[in-house]
Amino acid sequence: MAQSILVIDDEKAIRKTLTEILTFEGFTVDEAADGAEAVKKIKENNYDCILCDVKMPKMDGIEVLELTREEKPDTPFIVISGHGNIETAVDAVKKGAFDYISKPPDLNRLLITIRNAMDKKSLVAETKQLRKRISRGFEMIGESEGIRKVKDTIEKVAPTDARVLVTGDNGVGKELVARRIHELSNRSNGPLIEVNCAAIPSELIESELFGHEKGSFTSAIKQRIGKFEQANGGTLFLDEIGDMSHDAQAKMLRALQEGKITRVGGDKEIKVDVRVVAATNKDLMEEVEAKKFRLDLYHRLSVILIHVPSLNDRRDDIPMLVDHFLKEISEEYKQPVKQIDDAALKALQDYNWTGNIRELRNAVERLIILSDKNITKKDVEQYIFQK
Repeated sequence: MAQSILVIDDEKAIRKTLTEILTFEGFTVDEAADGAEAVKKIKENNYDCILCDVKMPKMDGIEVLELTREEKPDTPFIVISGHGNIETAVDAVKKGAFDYISKPPDLNRLLITIRNAMDKKSLVAETKQLRKRISRGFEMIGESEGIRKVKDTIEKVAPTDARVLVTGDNGVGKELVARRIHELSNRSNGPLIEVNCAAIPSELIESELFGHEKGSFTSAIKQRIGKFEQANGGTLFLDEIGDMSHDAQAKMLRALQEGKITRVGGDKEIKVDVRVVAATNKDLMEEVEAKKFRLDLYHRLSVILIHVPSLNDRRDDIPMLVDHFLKEISEEYKQPVKQIDDAALKALQDYNWTGNIRELRNAVERLIILSDKNITKKDVEQYIFQK
């Protein structure tokens, strides 16, 4: 389908010339002789791009721009300006116009500008779609009492800068909680930086978190920016915080107390504005008693405690989770959503989910791949129980 353009100009000769050129280039072109007619057409149609003169009767181009930004904010708007109106045209760009073209228009520049504007519109649309998909991917599914309590706590704590400690078994969705807190926070436009403390060797954890200067140790061939600096203005998610070394814990405590870090091998203090969300599958108070974790760091991290229940403690949520995973995974595989019968769902609810949500998602994916159109109890017994 051809992309559509609205040409707005009170000079008929200019409208006709632009329409002929743009039609020849494969666009569908609509015309408006003044601002009032243009606004009516903009409300009734979805144009891929709008070309608009500045000086017109009834309503000038700036007014049309402002109304378009209210009505169709994602539609690219290009101002066509006479030489005497350049200041006005620049003002229009500040108010949201994509660009301005001087009269008489250079046709090559005009076409390039239109293409760039449409490309930007497509990019914005794709970004919004991607954000929706990501947001759906981090959605917390379930209505059990335990998960409702988690959701309520997230909504209360997210708008603040309070540090949060998320606890729970492996696979329950602690990372999901951290992402949801960031998504609902005032820092959502900033970065969310993740660090798996268990996956980094103890001798490298300080460099990973705080960065290092060139030559600070044998393999430090260049300066490295640590995760704290990368997360500046956003959120730092420290997964498996219970596995952090004692030396790193001491530096972490200082960073939280003072809001400053020092790179390994450096002496310059660097101010950082970071919200920390930590997670662990360990009982940190037991780790404190065993002298494996600092009590003062525990208190710094646990301003708010959120415990995510295991899947075995929220079995009523399993039908909702299965339905969500059926749709999500089928969409990924670009195939019709399979149905699951009640007996199969009951079997899944009765199963001992030691791997929690992660294990359930893997099970649903296996059922989608190996089962026929309708997933039965026999499929569950064959592909899940007999693994």
